[in-house]
Amino acid sequence: MLDIYVDADACPVKDEIFRVADRYQLQVFLVANGPLRVPPGGRVQLVVVSDSFDAADDWIAERAAKGDIVVTADIPLADRCLKNGAKVIGPSGRPFTTASIGQAMAMRTLMRDLRDMGVVQGGNAPMSKQDKSRFLSALDEAINLTRRGR
Repeated sequence: MLDIYVDADACPVKDEIFRVADRYQLQVFLVANGPLRVPPGGRVQLVVVSDSFDAADDWIAERAAKGDIVVTADIPLADRCLKNGAKVIGPSGRPFTTASIGQAMAMRTLMRDLRDMGVVQGGNAPMSKQDKSRFLSALDEAINLTRRGR
């Protein structure tokens, strides 16, 4: 069955996920370390995990499997879910694939090292309308490919 798992604490596209899941009648699991707003209707289930390191990631990675979609910006979580056969999409609409995850892991390590050395400062750029549009398109495509068995 196609379920959507969301690494929800810092996810900037929750409302977009809710709309798409409602349109396709899909179950969404919002996994977070604390309470979040959940739309009425029962299609979105809030899963509050402990605040221990990687608790949300562990919960998602233990359940997401082939035929599911995971939304996360967390590259190690994306890697774990891809290994389980799930499709993974970043909030900016960039899909993680088995072909691209190695490069994403290497870039994550490089950026962490550059931040530690003080060469790079700051975080990600804020979400733009174009990012949200790209995300909606990627989510729609992932749902349709999954439903067709690809």
